[in-house]
Amino acid sequence: MQASLIDIQNFEPEHLDAAVELSRQAGWPHRREDWALVLSLSKGFVALENGRVVGTAMATLLGENCASVNMVIVDETMRGRGLGRQLMNAALEAAGNRECRLTATVDGLPLYEKLGFVACGEVRQHQGIPAASAKPASVEWAETITPSELAPLDAQAFGADRTALFTELADRARFAIVKQQGVIKGFAGLRAFGRGEVIGPVVAENADIARDLLAFMLSERSGAFLRVDTTVDTGLGPWLAEQGLAHVGGGIAMRRSKAEIPADKKLKTFALTSQALG
Repeated sequence: MQASLIDIQNFEPEHLDAAVELSRQAGWPHRREDWALVLSLSKGFVALENGRVVGTAMATLLGENCASVNMVIVDETMRGRGLGRQLMNAALEAAGNRECRLTATVDGLPLYEKLGFVACGEVRQHQGIPAASAKPASVEWAETITPSELAPLDAQAFGADRTALFTELADRARFAIVKQQGVIKGFAGLRAFGRGEVIGPVVAENADIARDLLAFMLSERSGAFLRVDTTVDTGLGPWLAEQGLAHVGGGIAMRRSKAEIPADKKLKTFALTSQALG
């Protein structure tokens, strides 16, 4: 069957189980709960062939100016028929006039470039079981946290409003923070994901605070299976590997943007890839 006969529909909760199977086929670790989190924050689309889900894509709208395109998967038996482009077009239409971001695999890179995306960095996935380590004195668990406490700092770092994400994570994640003179200078979330737990988002005013936040999380969860995604320019990859979280893959960070945010207006951010949504 030609891709033109495929039916593109809105992603509904009844499609979640089939989406999990697609992600397993692709080698992704996402559980049903992980898919449901992304769907709760996104406008999602499925490709159906005779009622069978053979592709997915989501556009996570981040405020009025930015969107993250993620969960783009095409059944391996349906590839090469233009289905990926149809799903991407649906997601981009949902994003409207917003800047769009995604993390590309090498296989997906040609399509994204044709759609106007430009590479802007490299994302590296680290995972493993950390050994016991010292706990930084500057970091503590937040007893309570509200989205309004984290979203402004995150917006400076990420360049978009992710208040909706923090609203969802308030009931799903535990946060560690660094405070100086009563002001939050950095934070990191920890939540169940895939095979174990994922650390992210991690946002900090500088690399030292980011490393302290990660070290705190690793010390608290020694012996547990953890995942952290970071970008090459943070310089944290070798250190994470030393802590027992090996580099196991990653992707190419890309943007389709009307205007770049000036680098001197941004804080360092060490957030997850869109696949892990953090």
